[in-house]
Amino acid sequence: MDAAEFRKRGKEMVDYVADYLEKIEKRQVFPDVEPGYLRPLISDCAPQDPESFEDVFKDIEKIIMPGVTHWHSPYFFAYFPAASSFPALLADMLCGGIGCVGFSWASSPACTELETIMLDWLGKMVNLPEEFLAGKDGQGGGVIQGSASEATLIALLAARTKTIRRVQSEQPELTEAEIMGRLVAYASDQAHSSVERAALIGAVKIKNVPSDDTFSVCGSALKKVLDEDKAAGLIPFFFCATLGTTPCCSFDKLLELGPICNKENIWMHIDAAYAGSAFICPEFRHLLNGVEFADSFNFNPHKWLLVNFDCSAMWVKKRSDLIGAFKLEPLYLQHHHQESGFSLWLQHWQIPLGRRFRSLKLWFVLRMYGVKGLQEHIRKHVRLSHQFEHLVLQDERFEICAEVVLGLVCFRLKGSNELNEALLQSINDAKKIHLVPCHLREKFVLRFAICSRTVESTHVKFAWQHISQLATDLLKT
Repeated sequence: MDAAEFRKRGKEMVDYVADYLEKIEKRQVFPDVEPGYLRPLISDCAPQDPESFEDVFKDIEKIIMPGVTHWHSPYFFAYFPAASSFPALLADMLCGGIGCVGFSWASSPACTELETIMLDWLGKMVNLPEEFLAGKDGQGGGVIQGSASEATLIALLAARTKTIRRVQSEQPELTEAEIMGRLVAYASDQAHSSVERAALIGAVKIKNVPSDDTFSVCGSALKKVLDEDKAAGLIPFFFCATLGTTPCCSFDKLLELGPICNKENIWMHIDAAYAGSAFICPEFRHLLNGVEFADSFNFNPHKWLLVNFDCSAMWVKKRSDLIGAFKLEPLYLQHHHQESGFSLWLQHWQIPLGRRFRSLKLWFVLRMYGVKGLQEHIRKHVRLSHQFEHLVLQDERFEICAEVVLGLVCFRLKGSNELNEALLQSINDAKKIHLVPCHLREKFVLRFAICSRTVESTHVKFAWQHISQLATDLLKT
């Protein structure tokens, strides 16, 4: 394919994507395929001779689309949003066209510098304390990770290194292995499984802190666990607070937890993967109060801020904590500008060496929507979630299982777990909408998340009517 054909085919692909997104609600939200559906449709080996673009293009609808779950359908209410917008898609096209591997300033100066500036923009939008911003002379700053899971792992590993060095300076007779064996990380019993996975990769113990009746961790619960572990000779070193838990969007009590972590020399990382985008709205910013006690903070613009995957924003108060844990500089990565400032060397802030030009997506979206446009997107989703909550509360057969704060409603039929499992099965078998469940204590609960950029009140009403009718049919049997 030469440049002339690329121009032609690129226009065709843009038209295809635009048509796909404009007409997505006409597609069945969840596919009618079984595991292994794709292998019989594709040859065993790559072709020896080139194939035409037309042949490849026609196979999109024939082979790929039948197996796609349409995350951007207005009938998709599962998990959490997967953000997308036309400005972000165009920026990703430019990212692919430039094709840099931005592991250092020298490898692509604009890639590194724009990312640093965009994370300052975003940090100011959620009113982060000044310590988290890079600015011109700041000690902190932000970086784009691939996911919140990566951000948690990075924070945990940095905390581990920092704690080992501190303990060795205080007790030089202890070996690194002895200290490692005593380290303990903590998270809510409602925290995402990626926190436990980070501890597994980091080779440290992790313990769940019990949440309260609102599914939040409070200071007294954390202090109790810490006191027990310190008495047993363990070394608490890391706590992951969650703002907007995956099961029910609950919020740990930062104002109680932060001072405890600071006093005990425990790194506090805040995982606000979904909820963090809402903090750009003044009416939701109070949910972040207490971030001033944290060492690191993360949320995903690729969930709710119209920036398509992957774009996970992470900030630290002291970049030296990350660089001190991950910095390695072989000769082939050195450059005469490397002492010019922290922003030149983001490879020390992440697991992989290379990085895509992901900040282009933020730059395009923040400029073309503006803060006000993004705030309205968030507020619309919250309004729709309360609309669904109101519909549920009008039906005495159902109950709401957790406070509706943002765009997630947790609900269920009053009755057994088996009854609700059957209801979810019938909903997803019908494939008119798509939901996923969670467990809240012993209860099997259905999650209704407002996800699509194009979802409207009519889609929410349709979803409720569909759920209500299936419940009626189920209760008759």
